[in-house]
Amino acid sequence: MLFYFVPVVLTVLISFTNMDYSFRWNWIGVENYIKIVTDPWMPKILANTFFYVFATLTCFNVGLALVLSLITTHINEKVGAAIRAIWLLPRITPSTVYVLLWLWACRRESTSLFNWLLGFFGFKPINWRLEHPWLLVIFINGFIGVSFGMIIFTAALKSIGNDVIWAAKVDGASTWQLIRYVELPLIKWPLLFVLAYQTLSLFTSYEYILLATGGGPGLYTTEVWALYVYDLAFRQYGGIVYFGYGAALSAILVVIGVTMSVIYLKVFRFRELMIEPKIEVG
Repeated sequence: MLFYFVPVVLTVLISFTNMDYSFRWNWIGVENYIKIVTDPWMPKILANTFFYVFATLTCFNVGLALVLSLITTHINEKVGAAIRAIWLLPRITPSTVYVLLWLWACRRESTSLFNWLLGFFGFKPINWRLEHPWLLVIFINGFIGVSFGMIIFTAALKSIGNDVIWAAKVDGASTWQLIRYVELPLIKWPLLFVLAYQTLSLFTSYEYILLATGGGPGLYTTEVWALYVYDLAFRQYGGIVYFGYGAALSAILVVIGVTMSVIYLKVFRFRELMIEPKIEVG
C-alpha cells in the first residue's frame, strides 16, 4: 500500500494537473494526455524507446545471457563459474564509475582502448559518443543486463534432472540437439520471466543513458521515454518543470509495459505452463 499502490494512485492523480514546484493541485483534466499525442518529439522518442528495448533485449539481456549460461554449463564447472563471476563485475560496480570507464575507453583519442584496438586493423580513431551513440548506449546497458538473465538461466539449466540429460545422451543426442530439444523447452518459464521482467526494466531505465549521452548528441538522439519523463519533471529548463506532464507520460509508460507483458504471456502460452500435470494411477 505504502510503496506501490499509493505512489501509483498519486501519479495518476498528478497526471490530471499542471503541478510544478509549487505543488498546487490545479486540475486540467486530460490536457496532459492530449499534449502527449500532439508532442512533436513523441514519435522520435517512442521509436528510440522501442529500438533501445528491442536491441538491448535481443543482443544482451536475453540473447547473450542465454548463450553465456548455455556455454558455461557445458564446459568445466570451475571455468564456467569464473566466467559468470567476471560478467557480474559490471553489476556490482557503481553506476557513475562504470559509465566513466566506458567513456574513457570510447574517447576520441587514438590511445583510447577501443581506438587502440581498431588501430591494429588499420582503422582511423572514432569518436564513439558522437558517431555511434546508440552502440555505446546499448553496450553500456547490455553488459549490465546480461548478468541477471545469465544467473536465472544457469540456475534453471542446473535444475534439470540428470536422468533427463543421460536419457538424451543414451539416445545419441548431440550437444546441439540436447540444447535444442531438451534444455530450451524445459526452461521456457525462466525465459518468459526474464523477457518480461527485463522488458519492464528497460522501459523504465534511463540512468546509464543520462550518464553516458544525456539523451544526445543533438536533439533527442538517444532520448528514451523514461529519460524524457525525468527531463521534464526534474531537470530545470529556465526554472520550469512539468510534474503533471511527466506523471502522464509515466502512466502511459506503465500501460505500454503491461501491454507488452500480456503479449508475452499469450505468445509463451503461460496458462499451459501453469496447468497441473495429469498423473495416471494404474
